[in-house]
Amino acid sequence: MPELRKDPIVGRWVIIAPDRVKRPQDFEHNFERTAHAFDPFAEGNESATPPEILAYREAGTPRNGPGWRVRVVPNKFPALSVEGELERRGDGIYDLMTGIGAHEVIIECPQNESNMSRLSVDNIREVLWVYRDRLVDLKKDPRLVHGLVFKNKGAMAGASLEHSHSQLIVNPVVPITVSEEMNGALEFFNYRGRSIYEDMIQQELANGSRIVLETSNFVVFCPYASRFPFETWILPKHHSSHYENIQRQQIEDLGVVMKTVLLKLEIALDDPPYNYILHTAPFDQPELKYFSWHIEIFPRLTGIAGFEWGTGFYINPVLPEEAAEFLRKIEV
Repeated sequence: MPELRKDPIVGRWVIIAPDRVKRPQDFEHNFERTAHAFDPFAEGNESATPPEILAYREAGTPRNGPGWRVRVVPNKFPALSVEGELERRGDGIYDLMTGIGAHEVIIECPQNESNMSRLSVDNIREVLWVYRDRLVDLKKDPRLVHGLVFKNKGAMAGASLEHSHSQLIVNPVVPITVSEEMNGALEFFNYRGRSIYEDMIQQELANGSRIVLETSNFVVFCPYASRFPFETWILPKHHSSHYENIQRQQIEDLGVVMKTVLLKLEIALDDPPYNYILHTAPFDQPELKYFSWHIEIFPRLTGIAGFEWGTGFYINPVLPEEAAEFLRKIEV
């Protein structure tokens, strides 16, 4: 059973998950995949994964068999376990709890494709709707507090398989990064009486230099204080703190936005490894006027080393204004 242990100085929770070390690439410094390795996520290899939790599939096709378009399965090497009781206790000055949570893999397509940008817009829309479906379902579990959807593309970004997929980890606590983001947004709201995200959208659109693209529902830009080269954010124009409340019309637009942005990044940066993260409010919070769900995309062009770990500062060698201009000019 995994454990969550709390750092008593900064309040950061750490997941101690010994079973994760069973993954074959763990602790290999120069991990590389073979070009024709077996693909457990490909259609026809359903027996190589745990039984599916959810699948969008063709009518009449059986569970855990071919015929699906997007498929969700438990992670074979989960960071947290959905089984068991959530127990909290002290260990001297330390706090810990059982590692209860959910860790799922969203297999984004049946074919062996590594790039989400090469999927059809309809396929991407279904992936985005699966995120919503799983958050809605897991929100019903009173033990669980916050859901984080993320994608690792490429070995340098932490992906252990090339087949296009993303992951969902749902925690019994709110991660410290999410807490810091929400606290900062609340402080701004209490001082200004407005959402920082709405003000950010207005200023970025008025300035224009960091805008990558704009649609009726979304604004895409390179943030003013970008931590990484070509860091790109997607913000909804219509304020909502919880991604699971997204509407079909927004998904229709977001599918096009995601495909366009990822294509621009891949053309501009020669198909880089990247991570994207879906930031959304905790399950146990009502609709929040001061916080907005959004997606952050980080191409992995530079490393994080001693200075960054020691200070929390990031060194970004690319002006976000120049990155945005470069991306704007790329036609897809």
